[in-house]
Amino acid sequence: MLFIAVPLIAVFAVLPGVYQNHLLLFNFVIFLILAQGVNIIYGFTGYLPFGYVGFFGAGAYGFAILVMHYQAPAVVAVIAAGLVGVALGLLLTPLLRLSGAYFAIANLAASLAVLHFVANPALEDITRGPYGVSLTGTFDPTWAYTAALVVLALTLSAVVFLKNSRFGLALQAVREDAVSASMAGVNVVRMRVIAWLASALVAGLAGGVYAWYVSVFYPDNVFSGEFSIFAIVFALFGGVATICGPIVGVMILYGIYNLIGFTTPQYFQLIYGLLIMGLVLFLPAGLVSLATRRGWHVP
Repeated sequence: MLFIAVPLIAVFAVLPGVYQNHLLLFNFVIFLILAQGVNIIYGFTGYLPFGYVGFFGAGAYGFAILVMHYQAPAVVAVIAAGLVGVALGLLLTPLLRLSGAYFAIANLAASLAVLHFVANPALEDITRGPYGVSLTGTFDPTWAYTAALVVLALTLSAVVFLKNSRFGLALQAVREDAVSASMAGVNVVRMRVIAWLASALVAGLAGGVYAWYVSVFYPDNVFSGEFSIFAIVFALFGGVATICGPIVGVMILYGIYNLIGFTTPQYFQLIYGLLIMGLVLFLPAGLVSLATRRGWHVP
């Protein structure tokens, strides 16, 4: 795995010096983080988080509140953003009693509830309500990008651990058959909660570095459903419960999005839709399944 993760992070660390579109590179890193966060909760437990953006937006506003009201250093605020994501995850832990479509819908509803809570005009003194946040005093794209790379490295390390540890195998056993796993001595509830909070931490940290990078944003920006949808599609396209799958998904699909989504937007929805339909019909396990069918080992 080091042969994949280290070159990947090294490439994104070097590219800003030779490539002009710094924001595009930053978005690539953010979606790599979010896709791996979805991988943790869905790939290893089977819970599909349609409202995953709730943790991302909560992290962004956690960062903003610490900077606006407490003049916290940006790095400290990013760490706090991750903790805000975990706190929201703890609050929403009862959702894990649900499964399948019920969990997905309830999770989406919870993210919308957080959005409306943050955007409440009555909280203008705390969150700036629907009027947006301006953090120009901490605006530093270079350091924010570096922080995003650090979060990506930590996230990849977590997925490597889940893929290769007994804990990760226990999680996959719970995903396949919770009753059998429980009879084998696996604490099903604890396993699910840990994976849930780990994915919330990842999204919260991503939201924090995103807020640091853009510095000016509105509730509708950081709670946009596109973050959840893109992260889920990228992870599924490449293949979940793997290390490489979400990376491949982001590189291909987000690359296509930036290639045709801006130059020929009239064809973007059609081409994107056909790609996803083809994946669901012919490669439900993602692109990495092509390699596994040939007997290749895919990390």
